[in-house]
Parts: sequence; structure tokens; C-alpha cells
Amino acid sequence: MARHERLIAKGAVRLDLDHYLEVLVRKPGAFPGSTALEQARSAGKFTPVHDAWWTQAMKIHGERDGTRALIEVLLLGRHMPHEHVVAGLAAALRAGAMTADAVALEARKAAQAETEPAPNVRTLGQPPATVKSLHEWRLAHLPPDTRPLPSVSHYDQLLRRRRTSGSGHHEGEAQ
Repeated sequence: MARHERLIAKGAVRLDLDHYLEVLVRKPGAFPGSTALEQARSAGKFTPVHDAWWTQAMKIHGERDGTRALIEVLLLGRHMPHEHVVAGLAAALRAGAMTADAVALEARKAAQAETEPAPNVRTLGQPPATVKSLHEWRLAHLPPDTRPLPSVSHYDQLLRRRRTSGSGHHEGEAQ
């Protein structure tokens, strides 16, 4: 179910760009001149950041694939707040990452930055924090492994049985 604003003018039409995205992914050539896009621009839902990212995406991927990438970004708006998607677009644009996946990653980072407390600012006189690799950090936080080493003695017993079973061939020989 969708909610639309009530239009006062007789015969007025308000199109929601989100309702057309699935079709536009398959037909990206219809996107640039669409009424829904123009209405989204005038409503402020399609921002200059969207346009800048789209322009760069078309330069890198071509008009069709760049437009498809933008439509995939617009589909993110169904699962993320608009301001996070715009922040993701801006960050991806600064990084030169013109893929919907990069925008999604940056949008999630923007959302996470809102929910996490700001890191403590380093005070004067303190040495800067060192960066550890993720592998080193994981190893430092693992409990010691006290399990016994694995054994293959059961398999050795199977080999001995095979040799003494009286078959006419030895291991490694062809039949």
C-alpha cells in the first residue's frame, strides 16, 4: 500500500519514482526523460548529489549501465533512510566508486556513525594509537587451544588389515 499527497488541481498527476524502479532497471533509457524523475527532482528527493554520481557513473560505465547503477542505488531507499543514501552517494563519489554496492556500504557506514558514540579525541601528550591487522587482533583475542592433536592411527589400522587380508595385490599396484 502506498500513501500519496492529495492533489488539489483537477487532472493533476503525482508520480512516485520508487514505483517505477523495477521497470526502469530493465529499460534504463526511459529514465532520463521520465516525469517521475522530474517530479522527484522538484520535490528534492533526487538531489544534486544524485546527479553528480549519475554523471560520473555514466562516464565510467556508459549511459545504460551507469543509469542502471543509479536505479539500483535508488532501490536502496526502500531499506535505508534517504539521508543515509545521499551520504553514501557523496562518499562513494569522493572515493570514485561508481557502483551501487559502494554506495550501499557507505550508506551503512553513515547509519552506523549516527548510532555509535563519537570516538574519544586524543589528548595532547598521548602517543597515537597503533593500527593492528585484523588477523593479529583475532589471534590475540582467541583463547588457547587445549585440544589434543588429531590422530590418523585408525586409518593406519585399516591399511594393516588390507595388507593381511590375503588379496593378491599390494598397495600401489594395478589389478
